[in-house]
Amino acid sequence: MKWILSLVVLLVFTNCTMAQKISKRTLTSELGLKIGILTPGKYNGITDVKGVKVGQETLIVGDSIRTGVTVIIPHEGNLFQEKIPAAVYVGNGFGKMIGTTQIMELGNLESPIALTNTLNAPRVADALISYSLGQQGNENVRSVNIVVGETNDGHLNDIRGRHVSEQHVLDALAKAATGPVAEGNVGAGTGTMCMGYKGGIGTSSRVLPKSKGGYTVGVLVQSNFGGILTIDGVPVGKEFKNHYMLEDVPYTVDGSCMIVIATDAPLSDRNLERLAKRSFLAFGKVGSFSSNGSGDYSIAFTTNKECRINGSNSPKPDLSNDQMSPLFLAVLEATEEAIYNSLLMAEDMIGYKNREVKAIPIDQLRDLLMKYNR
Repeated sequence: MKWILSLVVLLVFTNCTMAQKISKRTLTSELGLKIGILTPGKYNGITDVKGVKVGQETLIVGDSIRTGVTVIIPHEGNLFQEKIPAAVYVGNGFGKMIGTTQIMELGNLESPIALTNTLNAPRVADALISYSLGQQGNENVRSVNIVVGETNDGHLNDIRGRHVSEQHVLDALAKAATGPVAEGNVGAGTGTMCMGYKGGIGTSSRVLPKSKGGYTVGVLVQSNFGGILTIDGVPVGKEFKNHYMLEDVPYTVDGSCMIVIATDAPLSDRNLERLAKRSFLAFGKVGSFSSNGSGDYSIAFTTNKECRINGSNSPKPDLSNDQMSPLFLAVLEATEEAIYNSLLMAEDMIGYKNREVKAIPIDQLRDLLMKYNR
């Protein structure tokens, strides 16, 4: 009975914490940071792309379970029946991402995208299969391409326990919503680390001016990678003496990063792949170099209704190559800020085997940014 009561209290606390994170989304701007020159959307998140929903289940149980699942639903309809153009770009293939080859071959997406931890990826994929087969209109479906990305949260989480169940995935799908997205120690980012600090889920968006098409690009990241942290050009890792090349610092450079990109621009899978490639320019700007053991993937899709694939052979709209440059800038800025948000919104965490990972110290970071006139 005491265990049940403790779990209830823990879940209530977790939900309260998530609500608090949403309310602190201005943290980046409070630090005086303005990443790039373009304007963020209303929520500064992937959900600024109309129709995109995000759902998350966070598992913080006992002293060893620190994990979860994050799902991204591109549109409100039946994705299998109304597929959308999509593309995948692999920065470094040390990962277990499920469903990439069919996207590369056919250029479309037919299921929600789920993010979780490495050893839970197959179980989450199985849950997505149940979800897709159970949708109205899919009664005769005999094959579906499920998409699951992952990073390894085994430092803070009992990863061998594979604690994310089918019900957790279905719950995340059921609660998926537009609007503000919780960031930091939530969902698939609950147990992750980034650049020597606590990582997590981060998101951001950019809206192009009307003269450049007025399109929106939204990015969500699951950060769990290493390098030498740089924030808006400031050498944070070097200044804080917390980076990969210092021998006396207990630092893990390996890990992974999942980057999910949504846009309402009318793009083919070819141009979506070009967009996905540019997200890795931001990966470098924050100080990562995709270490040998880092699985770094970017998946991009368009929600533009005229681009949906529903069996019609009619030509789909696609921006010209020359019209892509503003979108390239947008995805660069949004990815960079999403990674910063994943760090700035994260909090200290103690987990598996009593290991502790500290969040980046905000007060010290603010002073450092002032030192560099940011």
